[in-house]
Amino acid sequence: MPKPIPERYQHLRAFAFGDNPALADQLVELVTDGVKTATCSTEDEPNTSAPGERWIVLDGRGEPRCVIETTEVTYRRFSEVDASFARDEGEGDRSLAYWRDAHRAFFGRLGRFSEDVMLMCERFRLVEVFGDLPDA
Repeated sequence: MPKPIPERYQHLRAFAFGDNPALADQLVELVTDGVKTATCSTEDEPNTSAPGERWIVLDGRGEPRCVIETTEVTYRRFSEVDASFARDEGEGDRSLAYWRDAHRAFFGRLGRFSEDVMLMCERFRLVEVFGDLPDA
């Protein structure tokens, strides 16, 4: 049974990064460590965000781990993502080359990859890390 979400955040939407439990765990750790401060998705995904919106981030088991707040949303083609955004995504060696390889593979698994796919590029800040929540 998932651990309860603190009452002050129960109205927020929740999601996990990535497309599998291992990736979700890896990415939420980067967020809670303060390394990952950006993410992207294809513009047609349902979890679009707006500056000021807060989200609960889940780990690979669906457990709430933290709350983030969107600070910026821009739209750009895959080929237009720059080294600064790749670094802020916090993955691998934080290079643009790593970002491109990882995201080609990720969006490819979803059947959504092309060099000119439009992405929602989001920057966020960490609001709160839940740590060890008490069991319900």
